Amino acid sequence: MAVAIEAPFHVLAVDDSLPDRKLIERLLKTSSFQVTTVDSGSKALEFLGLHDHEDSPISTQSDQQEVAVNLIITDYCMPGMTGYDLLKKIKESSYLRDIPVVIMSSDNIPSRINRCLEEGADEFFLKPVRLSDMSKLKPHILKSRCKEHYQQEQNLQSNSESNNSSNPTSENSSSSTSSNSHKRKAVDEEILPHTIRPRHS
Repeated sequence: MAVAIEAPFHVLAVDDSLPDRKLIERLLKTSSFQVTTVDSGSKALEFLGLHDHEDSPISTQSDQQEVAVNLIITDYCMPGMTGYDLLKKIKESSYLRDIPVVIMSSDNIPSRINRCLEEGADEFFLKPVRLSDMSKLKPHILKSRCKEHYQQEQNLQSNSESNNSSNPTSENSSSSTSSNSHKRKAVDEEILPHTIRPRHS
């Protein structure tokens, strides 16, 4: 009997530092995650199928990745596009906003941490990232999936209600039944006086 094996969660790791990328990749793989690494925020957006100025996935690129990304973990300090900029791009996209995002930084700056969390980051890790930090990722992925399933159910329910409201069959059937009932009553009232015999005193 074949047993279905669930595919590992896919994490996109973004860091301009090669040693840090290697470290986070090793930690993620040790924790049974599938990992893709890129060295900049712009490359992360390309991998996700989103250009800097676009809100929807690119469907015309032949090399567009079709692998679903379950979580993004990115360094904060990167040249060009920072981790915070990448976070904003993701959360502004209706296509990507539900993907959990984790920010990493070597600097323990409360204002920076709060700003990222307020913008929608799910976690903020201080470098060096440790293996124990990896256990905090899966709950965010599962929460995101539950939210996605709930939205799908709501959409299905909404579509079902829309179809029912646009289909007048049941309403017509009810009206027809009511009309037949009134007709039957009228016929009975016409027949009834002729069938009642006068009472003899």
